[in-house]
Amino acid sequence: MDVNTIKVGMADLNLAKAPHLLTTLGLGSCVGITLYDKINKIAGLAHIMLPSSKEIKNNENKAKFADTGIEELLQSMLKIGANKNNLVAKIAGGSQMFNFNSNNDMLKIGERNVIATKSKLKELNIKIVSEDTGGNFGRTIILDSTDGSLYVKTIGHGEKTI
Repeated sequence: MDVNTIKVGMADLNLAKAPHLLTTLGLGSCVGITLYDKINKIAGLAHIMLPSSKEIKNNENKAKFADTGIEELLQSMLKIGANKNNLVAKIAGGSQMFNFNSNNDMLKIGERNVIATKSKLKELNIKIVSEDTGGNFGRTIILDSTDGSLYVKTIGHGEKTI
């Protein structure tokens, strides 16, 4: 990685303007949510771990949850000059990393994260233009703030740009 790459940790979010890259590692059941303003060349990336801040008491970290993390990412981007009408989203992750012998939906964190992410983006009227979600494998993603392309790298399932 070069000096133009900004790392985003788990339960974290960050922003970049062209020509910088945003990256996050180890998306398993977590979801990487990218927002991109193609006119102003402003990119944002959130690495959320859980679907809802309302289901847990220790919810101070807004970036940890789909409902509050996406809202926080959007507000941060607007503060540095992004225009909500220009924003598009790309999402990756939401895997089922472990096989449970149960029909308990609470254990399907990856699927619940993807559903919550899509619901929040729809509520905010931000269109998802591409996604790479589900499966049972981890992902690393890199968002390019110059063109909004999202590079997805997996172990055993190849690499692609969405």
